[in-house]
Amino acid sequence: MSTRASAARYARALLEVAIAESNPETAERDLTQFVDLLPGHPDLQRLFANPAVSAGAKRGVVQQLVDRLRPVSPVGKLLVLLASHGRLELLPDLLVVYRERLREHQKVVQAEITTAMPLSPERSAQLQQRLATMTGRTVMMTTNVDQAIIGGVVARVGSTVYDGSVATQLARLRERLAERN
Repeated sequence: MSTRASAARYARALLEVAIAESNPETAERDLTQFVDLLPGHPDLQRLFANPAVSAGAKRGVVQQLVDRLRPVSPVGKLLVLLASHGRLELLPDLLVVYRERLREHQKVVQAEITTAMPLSPERSAQLQQRLATMTGRTVMMTTNVDQAIIGGVVARVGSTVYDGSVATQLARLRERLAERN
């Protein structure tokens, strides 16, 4: 089984338990805190990646970290379980999948908006409201500026792209004109 598939199983289980026993947003925060801790501590990274270090020793270190950080119970138990089974390398993927599943549970969708010029706050709010109406979900928006699109808006909502850019419209017009010749 791939690491992404394994991470997805753990993430699904964590979300179910977090919904039932605690707060899933707090679980995300606590899991993020632990994952973000590792890059700042190369010794920990080496310890967890070293196959010569026993799972029991890794479990002990993780238990000490859990005791210090005090994450919500489901996260603490999961971290100790992953250490016990030598699966700590799943944590970055697990966090990504957990966030995706949490957003689904919250009925939140991520939208990436690209425009040729920065959007005013009013225009950004209008666009966010339109996307929320279209999707039936709360929309978290990030905006980018790309002058190559000339004008209009390109919105990527989940895996769907709504391309209303002037550059794309000109390309389509060019194709239609080329077909006629």
